[in-house]
Amino acid sequence: MGLKQLPNWFTVGNLFLGILAIIMVFNERSDMASILVIIAMLLDGLDGRVARALNAQSEFGKELDSLSDVISFGVAPAFVMYVAAFQGLHEALGWIVTALFPICGALRLARYNVSAGLPGYFLGLPIPAAGGVLCTLALFADDIPIWVMVLSSLALSFLMVSTVKYPNFKQLGLSKRVVWITPFIIIGAASVAVLHPGWASKLLFIPLLLYALFGLRKNVEVIAKAAGRRVRAVRGQRPLLARRGRKTKLLRFGGRRSRDGADSNEPKQD
Repeated sequence: MGLKQLPNWFTVGNLFLGILAIIMVFNERSDMASILVIIAMLLDGLDGRVARALNAQSEFGKELDSLSDVISFGVAPAFVMYVAAFQGLHEALGWIVTALFPICGALRLARYNVSAGLPGYFLGLPIPAAGGVLCTLALFADDIPIWVMVLSSLALSFLMVSTVKYPNFKQLGLSKRVVWITPFIIIGAASVAVLHPGWASKLLFIPLLLYALFGLRKNVEVIAKAAGRRVRAVRGQRPLLARRGRKTKLLRFGGRRSRDGADSNEPKQD
């Protein structure tokens, strides 16, 4: 195995953890499934950086990464949420909401692969962040009403296929010397997560949720500013329209005799 294949092994590890997370869900280990998804997020964040550090980027790695992400951050979190919360819903509704999440994630990845995108930004919520929010949110199923869970899943699905802009941290690369430290970082993070699966996954829910809300807040600000400019433009046009209206009225009725005896174009009567 050449050094150039190291990023692909990170991606395969991401896929392996996603499959294990699905197995954990059906063994009623939702907390561990969430931790495996979080560790898969770490691998997903490192594979591209390691590939750039080693100058080992390839179309094969790009496609493998997308296929792995659908499983680890689309299917696995959807199953976690279904088992934790959606089994109490009407069957059809639970199935549809569960299936919609990985479908939107696949659409998000397909668009990302074929579009140029914006420098420094993602268009739409990245599927790793959406999957991380969903699977950690599922751990609060006993404390949060089920309708909040449904709306949250639908909102995350919508944000993935939306054009909401999210910061892209890919410019934070790794040097070739740091690449050799990444396995130890993964082992350390995995050890902490396995030893304390409950509080670790719930703690990670907070930054993931803030990231999901950050892009939405920025776009709300843009929409509000655009609406404000439109209102100011309309207000600025009103005096001009009023002046034009008065001028048109004067031209239309000009020359008529007014009540105070002004001149008129009408013929005088004897």
